[in-house]
Amino acid sequence: MRVTKGAQIVAGTALLALALAACGGGSTSGNTTAAGGETPVRMELGEPQNTLIPTNTTETEGSEVLAAIFAPLVRYDENKNPVEEVAQSITTDDNKVWTIKLKSGYTWQNGEPLIAQNYVDAWNFGANQDNAQNGGYFFGRIDGYADLNPGTGKQVATKEMKGLKAVDDSTLQVTLSAPFSQFKTMLGYTSFYPLPKAAFGADGKVTAEFGEKPIGQGLFKLDKPYKKGSDQTLELSVYDKYQGAKPKNWTKLEFKIYTSSETAWNDLQADNLDIHDSLPPSAIASAKTVLGDRYQDQADAGVGYIGFPLQYNPDYKDVKMREAISMAIDRKTITETVFSGTRSPADDFINPAIAGYRQGACTACEYNPTKAKEQYAAAKGPQKLELGYNADGGHKEWIEAVANNLRANLGVEVTVRPFEKFAAILDDLQGKKYKGMFRMGWAIDYPSAEDYLTPIFSTGAIANGSNYAGYSNKDFDATVAKGDQASSPEEALKQYQAADDILLKEMPYIPVYFYRNNSGYSTKVKNVHVNLLNQIDWPQVEKS
Repeated sequence: MRVTKGAQIVAGTALLALALAACGGGSTSGNTTAAGGETPVRMELGEPQNTLIPTNTTETEGSEVLAAIFAPLVRYDENKNPVEEVAQSITTDDNKVWTIKLKSGYTWQNGEPLIAQNYVDAWNFGANQDNAQNGGYFFGRIDGYADLNPGTGKQVATKEMKGLKAVDDSTLQVTLSAPFSQFKTMLGYTSFYPLPKAAFGADGKVTAEFGEKPIGQGLFKLDKPYKKGSDQTLELSVYDKYQGAKPKNWTKLEFKIYTSSETAWNDLQADNLDIHDSLPPSAIASAKTVLGDRYQDQADAGVGYIGFPLQYNPDYKDVKMREAISMAIDRKTITETVFSGTRSPADDFINPAIAGYRQGACTACEYNPTKAKEQYAAAKGPQKLELGYNADGGHKEWIEAVANNLRANLGVEVTVRPFEKFAAILDDLQGKKYKGMFRMGWAIDYPSAEDYLTPIFSTGAIANGSNYAGYSNKDFDATVAKGDQASSPEEALKQYQAADDILLKEMPYIPVYFYRNNSGYSTKVKNVHVNLLNQIDWPQVEKS
């Protein structure tokens, strides 16, 4: 699952009733030369939430780095279908028992061969509740997951899921607890990367040292450990023995960490940064003029939300109150004015880019300030609201716009609270410390309607997932499970839409807008493409 940091927006005027101020902080400008004299290709990045362990990385910033270091079992083609990458083949006769054959020749960046047992070890580690991995619930469909997750206060009696087996060095057999037609589609996600033997200490856990300098089997390798909280760059080099495509005329990559998208935009214009995939509020209106063909505006499968901490703040328990807040938000004006038309009003929990979307499905997403005020009063909604967001992703303007909507249309006091870093608000949400409404975004992990449901709203995703609302509904979980076990994609989609209907009725989150990807690159590079997962297709990038 990848909760997304950036909004990539442009500021409006009348709706916002505020003055824009450039944000400070972040990387310093200036040309950086990598070791060996080669100037690296440099990309903007927000600080990852955690150290770089695949099963504990569930947000866009860390995922971008890991996608450069690891190669997935599958990638996705232009039609959003999974295509074998490290896997030679992925087969099943019943959608329950899956056989994954690995291509030969892949090696770890320490020289060891990639083997099936590397996947078994990584997935068992990720699934074990004692390891508290953010992506652990992704393994929940594998037979034996329950044995590794007996519940809070209960002891884990085994270290392995019985549904995972390395038949030989090149063959992995996965037995699910029930049929799941989307399993192959899932396998391109970060949590399903393998781990080498060197990742684990004597206690069977992934070491802190590995989290700072992971050893992958992908295109790039880290040149030195990444010290989260102090390092402002991550320096990488092409791994010579990588089996896949490599860049044509460069070998060095540098991720530059910023706390201000404005600073990154300034560096991009000065050619001190090469790729910026989350343009700030001041950029989009002028980006086409400033960058020309180096500005990109393309379809995206993400969704922007306002969330509620339902599990630990009873102020938001009344669905009628949540519906009223949704109806008080003027999505059309926000997307047209604040976002300069680079977003569209959300009217479903499923993005239009993915099969399953239904236009107008969310009736509570229709702007109706009169009904909103009446319904909010009838529900005895609180007279003071707080709305939190991460300040490093360009969200200030649209969050302020939402706050102004709520003040004007509901007659309530709204406090807007910025968190300096995306990681900070995620940590507070996971720790159940933040009790206000919160901005959240979702960038898909894999192209399926199910990915808008299970990772964000299932009961299992509360402890080990991205269910920051703490939302739990047995009917929702059961309906998603019916979709998982359906015999055909068509029947599965019907069930996923039925689960979507439950969300539309209960509104644990408020869908506000559907994303587009707005990015830019410097005069020093060309052929920059952002893929379906909002990650850079590095082998295609060339220096100018």
